[in-house]
Amino acid sequence: MSETPPRSDAAETGRSNALLKAGALQSAILNSPNFSIIATDEKGIIQLFNVGAERMLGYRADEVINRVRPSDMHDPMEVRARAMALSVELDTPIAPGFEALAFKASRGIEDIYELTYICKDGSSFPAVISITALRDDYGDLIGYLLIGTDNSVRKRGELQLNDAMAAADKANRAKTDFISSMSHELRTPLNAILGFAQLVESGTPVPTPTQKRSIDQILKAGWYLLELINEILDLTLIESGKLTLSGEPVSLIEVLAECRAMVEPQAQQRGIAMVFTRLEQPRWVKADRTRLKQVLINLLFNAIKYNQPGGHVTVECSLSPPDAIRISVRDTGPGLTPEQLAQLFQPFNRLGQESGGEEGTGIGLVVTQRLVHLMGGQIGVDSTPGVGSVFWVHMTLTATPAFAGHEPGPTDAPRPDAPAGAPLHTLLYVEDNPANLELVELIIGRRTDLRLLGAADASLGIEFARVYQPEVILMDINLPGISGIEAMKILRADPATAHIPVIALSANAVPRDIQKGLDAGFFNYLTKPIKVSQLMDALDAALAFAQHTSGPAIQQEPA
Repeated sequence: MSETPPRSDAAETGRSNALLKAGALQSAILNSPNFSIIATDEKGIIQLFNVGAERMLGYRADEVINRVRPSDMHDPMEVRARAMALSVELDTPIAPGFEALAFKASRGIEDIYELTYICKDGSSFPAVISITALRDDYGDLIGYLLIGTDNSVRKRGELQLNDAMAAADKANRAKTDFISSMSHELRTPLNAILGFAQLVESGTPVPTPTQKRSIDQILKAGWYLLELINEILDLTLIESGKLTLSGEPVSLIEVLAECRAMVEPQAQQRGIAMVFTRLEQPRWVKADRTRLKQVLINLLFNAIKYNQPGGHVTVECSLSPPDAIRISVRDTGPGLTPEQLAQLFQPFNRLGQESGGEEGTGIGLVVTQRLVHLMGGQIGVDSTPGVGSVFWVHMTLTATPAFAGHEPGPTDAPRPDAPAGAPLHTLLYVEDNPANLELVELIIGRRTDLRLLGAADASLGIEFARVYQPEVILMDINLPGISGIEAMKILRADPATAHIPVIALSANAVPRDIQKGLDAGFFNYLTKPIKVSQLMDALDAALAFAQHTSGPAIQQEPA
């Protein structure tokens, strides 16, 4: 029979050292003051309460062992709330107390939760608790192990972060509200300046050449100031996260046709040829229609503005597999150097054009880039000095919507003027600013088929609407007493006036204000300064709607 070889002294010493080291580690863990270790039996009664638990909670081990449960030292309201949440989550009745804390752990589910510890002296602190079920070699439950850490520092950090975020959000709201208010205040005088200038430009007698040049300068400066207001407002809304965009199917053929109609007059004035390559078939992209037009019009205006005399602008669309399309705007301008390209999308950077003859803010391209990104697209530029530049936008293609009908092309006829001998239609304009009221009176006065009633406040406007039954109402928003939105709601609630389409005509031009007005029930929402052609289009659409809407007959003629 073989004999077991004797162990060497070195091996025995190593084994002894390992056991001592393991014992030291266990002792260090159990006696660590930095986290609490609490062990219970299967009924939840505390059997082990380490030094860390004593330090955190203020109890001596002999005061709690075989006496209390861990849940007795937690905030009872939080324990009950946890029991109710677990009962709903697992569709199982759960009694509050330690059962609520140990329920998941008893089913082999690791559980970590946040609760408030109540100390012996009545003080409290937030803690993160990890609970694990303990089982013997046969798999039978013999108790629970709870390891806790003080969460006060992290909670204070969270509160400070939340306070900082709340302060930043408040500052952003204040900035947005200030910009919105300033936009309104600036648009109100601009409405008079641009409105009356448009009337003088197209009035009789025809202005002299000298007067025409002066009027052109007034209009040019006024529209430029309006563009600056709009761009600053857009940039502020984007940076504050307040700009909301829709993601809807948008027809490229339709949008490009509308953009072409808007930019071609300027191109013709500058002798710039416009080439729009026709799409082989209708294409739809996922975008916000209004903002996509804003993006393309900005790129087109820049291509015209910074082109050379006799140059041309080419718009092309090419598929970008697998699911995108690239819209390119190519010009024959001076091009951009690599240094200029690197600074292209910086706010208020005009790339050395400040002393040039072209007006600009250095904001337009920044707004354009951020709008494209918000719509899920990409924007870029390729340029060669002395040859020209190509600004391109990538947009995601989407399926043709079921409601898609006729795609208007660039040859669609413009809106005709009102025919001679057309029936007389009554309009009501509710406006407290005399200059704005006079401006609209002069605009309407050029249409032989329209007559205008004026009301200086909402209360009077509501009475006029009930008595005279106008076919369309123009409504300012910021009115003394009752606001335009409240007045519109009153008109909608009255069977005598509910059928009348109401068009908002306001200097509140922030997108959220426009959406608020449309959601409230306005037939249309126009912003000041007034564009005469836009106002006429909106009135014609409202009149067409009114002709198909039955309502009470006019009760009497206005005095």
